[in-house]
Amino acid sequence: MTTAIPRPTTTMQAVTYEEYGSADVVHVGQAVRPVPGTGQVLLRVHAAGLDRGVWHTMTGTPYAGRLAFGLRRPKNPVLGLDVAGTVVALGPGVTKLAEGDEVYGFGQGTFAEYALAREAKLSRKPVNISFEQAAAVPVSAATALQTMDAGRVRPGQTVLVIGASGGVGTYAVQLAKAFGAHVTGVCSTTKVDLVRSLGADHLIDYTSEDFADGTRRYDLIIDIAGNPTIRRLRRALNPAGTVVIVGGEEGGSWTGSMDRQLRAMTLSLFIRQRLTMVIANQRCSDLERLTALIESGAVTASLDRTYPLEQAPDAIRHLAAGRARGKVVITV
Repeated sequence: MTTAIPRPTTTMQAVTYEEYGSADVVHVGQAVRPVPGTGQVLLRVHAAGLDRGVWHTMTGTPYAGRLAFGLRRPKNPVLGLDVAGTVVALGPGVTKLAEGDEVYGFGQGTFAEYALAREAKLSRKPVNISFEQAAAVPVSAATALQTMDAGRVRPGQTVLVIGASGGVGTYAVQLAKAFGAHVTGVCSTTKVDLVRSLGADHLIDYTSEDFADGTRRYDLIIDIAGNPTIRRLRRALNPAGTVVIVGGEEGGSWTGSMDRQLRAMTLSLFIRQRLTMVIANQRCSDLERLTALIESGAVTASLDRTYPLEQAPDAIRHLAAGRARGKVVITV
């Protein structure tokens, strides 16, 4: 009697969506396991970070983003970008990674058991943190790092971080401190303890205090919240200071906060103060810098809570409600 040889599994469990909308359009089911192409690796996903970018991809807003996401329906039916996992297969042209390597970085459709990632967008996982912690790093920490570069942060500067308790903000506080700045964090009452624990020298509770009341001015303002007007930001800025605007949830349905950012950059041409913006890039070099900072203890992975894959819709609702203290992570 001949024993049948089982066929390799070609499907996987994944968090999918077929139309734009709220977390109600998200489902956990079966999807086709991807195959790595040139320059790609296949990862066995252990954890995947959740951030506002995932929410924008899910909702298809601002509408201008659909040029990348898909005009009428999502191009990629599986959500997720942040990833931490183990390399299980190599595509043609991969030279730096090997099967079994533990990595983290930027993937494609990472809310799944398996996901693709370009070799150029991955780095070895820091040895002193878990997969769950590593998954909380790439998008948010790399954005914060690029914000520091754009702001030209220097030792001894005074830095104000607006939105200090969120995914990007928690890293911005830590990075500014690591680079020798004196940091003030703006957050709500319930998150003051978190921001203080990250090393902020001073806290402003926006529910009872106004960072733009004229009592203090800063060399560098990192605006992640997206709510303050340009006038208020300038009021809190030193005469030759810099504002870096990072994302933001305000603005119209078509361009989101981009109109405010572009207005700020245009105004910057005519004034002494420098107003600029950051649109984050996915770079292995940033991950390598972050790995060194994490392994040295200068930066801690900012993890709010974890949800199993099957509870991904609840995780998205938790993020959308503004309850997250740091980064939310999906475990697989």
